[in-house]
Amino acid sequence: MKNSIIKLSTAVAIAVTMASAPVVAEKRVTLKLPVWFGTHLTGLGSTPKWFADNINSSSNITKLKVKIYEPGKLVPAKEILESVSKGQVNAGWSTPGYNTGLLGTKASIFSAVPFGPDAPEFLAWVYYGGGRDLWQKLYDDNGYNVHAVPCSIISPETSGWFSKEIKGPEDLDGLRMRFFGLGALVMEKLGVSTSLLSSKEIFPALEKGAIDATEFSMPAIDKLLGFHKILKHNYYPGWHQPATMFDLLVNKDTWKNMSSAQQNVVETTCKAAMLDGLAMGEAIQFPYMESNAEKGVTNHYWSKEMLALFKEKWDEVVAEETAKDPEFGKIYAELMKFRKGYGVWNEWAFLPRPGTERISK
Repeated sequence: MKNSIIKLSTAVAIAVTMASAPVVAEKRVTLKLPVWFGTHLTGLGSTPKWFADNINSSSNITKLKVKIYEPGKLVPAKEILESVSKGQVNAGWSTPGYNTGLLGTKASIFSAVPFGPDAPEFLAWVYYGGGRDLWQKLYDDNGYNVHAVPCSIISPETSGWFSKEIKGPEDLDGLRMRFFGLGALVMEKLGVSTSLLSSKEIFPALEKGAIDATEFSMPAIDKLLGFHKILKHNYYPGWHQPATMFDLLVNKDTWKNMSSAQQNVVETTCKAAMLDGLAMGEAIQFPYMESNAEKGVTNHYWSKEMLALFKEKWDEVVAEETAKDPEFGKIYAELMKFRKGYGVWNEWAFLPRPGTERISK
C-alpha cells in the first residue's frame, strides 16, 4: 500500500512539473548516498534505505537512482558534509547536529532542541514557519555547496541509560556519558563529562568502563545495541530530543543539473520517508520497553524537580551560546517566535498526553 502511495505521488510530481515546464530530455542521475547510520538500525538508519528503494522503484520513469553506502564504505561518516560539498560524492545522509565542528553549535537547532518542539510542531516550523530557509542558509553562510532536503524525523529518544538510579543531581556529577547535541551542554553543566561516540563505539566503551552511561536513540534502536545487557536503569522522557530531524545533502551542482521532475521526486519522497519513519517509530517502541523490563531494566520517568533542573540549565546554555554566536540566538529566536504562536493552538487543541499528566504527580 505505502509503495503504491509513493509511486502515485511520484507520478503526480512528474506530471505537475512536466505540465508547467518545457519538455526536455532528462539525463540519468545516480545519487551515491553514504549514510551516517547503518541501515540495520530500524527507524533510524532504515529511512534512507526506504527512500532509496522507493526512488528506485520508479527509476525507469524518472531516470533517477539512489545507491546506498553503509557507514565508512565510501567516505567516513564525519566527512560526509565536506565530501558532498566538494563533489567527491554527490549526496550524503546526515543531521546538522553531527556537524557542529563545521557549522557551529547553532546547527544542532535543526536536529533536536531540548524542551523544544515535538515532531508535528517541528515539521510545521521547518515547512511552514521559515525553518527550512534558515536550515539552507546555515550551509550557504558557511560556504558549503550543498542543497539540504529534510528527509527523516524520529520519535523522542530515551534520555539516558545508567548503572544505578539517579535520585538527584549529585548522582550525575562526575559521570562519563555518551551524549548528543545541545543536551550534552546541559549535562556538562551538571558535572557530566560527555563524548559523542558512534553507535558501534558505545557498547565496547561501556564494557571496558571507558564511559559510565549513555543515551543514543529510541528503545528499538537501543535494544539492538545491547545497552540493556550492561545498564539496568533507562530514563524518560526525551527532554533533550523530543524529535530529531535528518537531512539528505545533494551537491548543488548535481542538484542544478537534475530536471525539475527529478528534484520534485526527491522532495516528495523525502516527505513520504519522514511520514513512514515517524509512523513506524511510534508503532514499535513499546514492545522493546516491555522486553527490557522482562530482562531486569527499570524504566524511570524523571521527577518534576529533575526536569525543572534540566530546563534551568538549558536556559543557561541558550544564553551562553547566544553570547558566543549571535546567529545561534537569531535562529533560536525565530524558532521560539513560531513556538509562541503555535502555543495558542497547542493549548486549546489537544488533550494532555499521559506523560504530561505524569509530570504533575
